[in-house]
This record gives sequence, C-alpha cells and structure tokens, in this order.
Amino acid sequence: MAGTLNKVMLIGHTGDEVKMHYFEGGGCIGRFPLATNEDYVNKTTGEKVSNTEWHNIVVRNKAAEICEKYLSKGDKVYIEGRIKTRKWQDDKGMDRYSTEIQCLEFTFLTPKDQSGSQTSNVPQQSQNSESPKPKPQPSANQVQEEEEDDLPF
Repeated sequence: MAGTLNKVMLIGHTGDEVKMHYFEGGGCIGRFPLATNEDYVNKTTGEKVSNTEWHNIVVRNKAAEICEKYLSKGDKVYIEGRIKTRKWQDDKGMDRYSTEIQCLEFTFLTPKDQSGSQTSNVPQQSQNSESPKPKPQPSANQVQEEEEDDLPF
C-alpha cells in the first residue's frame, strides 16, 4: 500500500459535558471524554470481565457548538476522526504527551426523549437568537424528498 491511513471510529458514552474554549479569531474548540467498553469472559476462570477505555475527543468550530448544545453526560454518540498526539512540557520541564481523537464527523445515538440531546439530524442554529426549545427536526421522509429534489435528472 503506497499511502497511509489515520482513521478512528468509536461508539461510546460521553463521560462529561462538552468543555468549550473560544479564540480571538472567532473559532472554538470543544473537548469531552468518551468511554468505550469491552466485555468478555475469561476462559480460565469463567469470570465476566469488563474493560472501559477513555478517549479524549476534540471537536472544532460549528461542530463543537452543536455538540455543546445537544450532548449531555452519558449520551451515546458515534465519532469518526483521526488520532493526534500532542507533546508539551509541564511545570517541572518534563515532556508530557496527550493522545486525542480529532473528530471529523459525529452522529448522536441517544434518542432525544431519553436525554436533553437531539438525534443525528441537528437543526441549524442561528447565531443571533437562541430559543429555549429546539426547533422541530425534519422527518426522514422530508429529508429524503429534499435529497430527491436536488438530483440533476
């Protein structure tokens, strides 16, 4: 294979609310932990074993604002992105490393009636006004009709 690939696909539960950081140029970043679980039975003891792996998710700009608005702690979400390792020095001058998942795409999997969050069809947000209740989402049939209208034939 001539090229390389850095792609991650995760389905897990958020471990905390999205923490936002805003920049002077108008951009922003959102960060939140995501837990994935692995369950199996130990062949020698017959004991059920459960392992949880924590992933640091990083979302940028409009996607970060959507995640902040609609994701809550414990929500199930599909994340697609790439692995990025950052290096910095701590107060004592020691090199420290952090591995993050740079989120490129996401889909909310927790039904909106089970949490305060929305499903994958997130309505567009207006930057001027925030309404206290979310706008109704288009049904699957409406989305399909709109997609069919865009066809060139």
